Amino acid sequence: MNIQWNQGELSHSAKWHSENGIRPHQKVIAADDTLTADVAYRLACEGTAMLWTGDFQNAKQLLQALIRRVDKPSKKSQRIDRLEKEKSKSPVDIFNLHRLSQSQRARILGMVLIPINADHSISLRRAPELTQACMEAYGAQQEAYVVSLRELLGVISAHEWRKKGVPILVRDDEEIRIHPHYGVFSPIRGEYIELLLKAPLPKAIQKSSIAFDIGVGTGVLSVVLAVREVKKIIATDQDDRAIACAQENIERLGLESQIVVLKTNLFPDDKAALIVCNPPWLPARPSSTLEYAVYDPESQMLKGFLQGLKDHLLPGGEGWLILSDLAEHLGLRTREELRDWIDQAGLQVLDRMNTKPSHRKAFDPTDALYKARSAELTSLWRLAPKTSL
Repeated sequence: MNIQWNQGELSHSAKWHSENGIRPHQKVIAADDTLTADVAYRLACEGTAMLWTGDFQNAKQLLQALIRRVDKPSKKSQRIDRLEKEKSKSPVDIFNLHRLSQSQRARILGMVLIPINADHSISLRRAPELTQACMEAYGAQQEAYVVSLRELLGVISAHEWRKKGVPILVRDDEEIRIHPHYGVFSPIRGEYIELLLKAPLPKAIQKSSIAFDIGVGTGVLSVVLAVREVKKIIATDQDDRAIACAQENIERLGLESQIVVLKTNLFPDDKAALIVCNPPWLPARPSSTLEYAVYDPESQMLKGFLQGLKDHLLPGGEGWLILSDLAEHLGLRTREELRDWIDQAGLQVLDRMNTKPSHRKAFDPTDALYKARSAELTSLWRLAPKTSL
C-alpha cells in the first residue's frame, strides 16, 4: 500500500509502513519547519497527516509539542478530578475508556510522517544514522517508504534496548542480560523472575531433567531455567521475531547445548517434567501485532496451555503458570473462571507464589488504571494433574 502527497506542483508516492496496521492516510500534506505546533495539532485532530520535509530534530520538537497539547487536559489536578467522577464507572468501563483514549492519542501523534530511503537512510537535515535500527525492525527493503515519526522513535528505543540489554539476574557475580528485539515484549517487568528462581523444582526433574518454555518471547524464562541447571529446555513460539530474539540471547549466553527453540503452537511433541508459560495477561483484543504480547483474545493461549498441560507432563511433573491478576481487578476475568479452567483441564493447584509489581504506574494515583494496578499481584501457579497425588 502506498501513501501519496503533493509537494509544490508535483505529486509523490511511497510505500506505507505501519507496525500497528494503520492504513495509509487519505489526507497528506508536505510540511516543514515553518509549520507551527498549533496548526499541526489542528491538522492532526482533523485527520490530516504531515509528511515532513524539514529538519529532523525540528520534527521531534514538533511531536513533543503535540504530546503536550494532547495531554494538556490530563494535568495532575484535572486527572484526579476525572478519577473522582469515574468512581461510579465499572472497572471494565474504565479500562475500555482508557484504551479508547490511548487509541485517540496514538492517532493524533501518528500524524507526523518521515520519508525513509530504501537503504534505511533518512535524507532530512540533521537526521541521525538509523540504518541499523530500521534494518532490525523492518528488514531489507526494495523501495523507499514512509513511517510515522512516533513509530520511528519506538524503533530507535528498541534498538537501544537491544544494544544494552535488560538485566534479569546475577550469576557468579556476573550480570545476565536479555537483549529484546523490536516487536518482542521486553522483560522490564521482571518481578516474576524471582518467583521462577524460588519455586521448588518438581521431583520428576531429578529423574528426567527436561522442561518446556511455552511462548518463549525473548527467552528469559528458558535462561532462568538453564541457570537453575535444568539440563534440556525446549522453547516454543509462533512468532518469527520472538524465535530470532530468543535464539540470539541463547547464543549470546552460550546456552545452545541446553536450550532448543522450535516454531510451533504451544507444546512440542514430547513430555517434560516441568512446563512453564507466561501468557499475555489481559483477555482483550489486540489493536496491532505489537500488542499480542499483552492481550490474549478470549484467553486463547491461557486456555490452550491449561487444556494441553496434563497430556505433556511426565509422571510427577508440574506446570508453572506465570500470570498477573490485573485482569481480575479490571473486571475482564474472575478468579472463579480461572479456577474453573484449571479444574476442567484436570489440574490441581499445588501452590501459588505471589509478588507485588514495582513499576511506576502501580504507585501513580493519577494513572487511569491506578485502582487496579495498585491491587495487582503477579503469581506463579504450581499446577499438576489431579491424578498425580
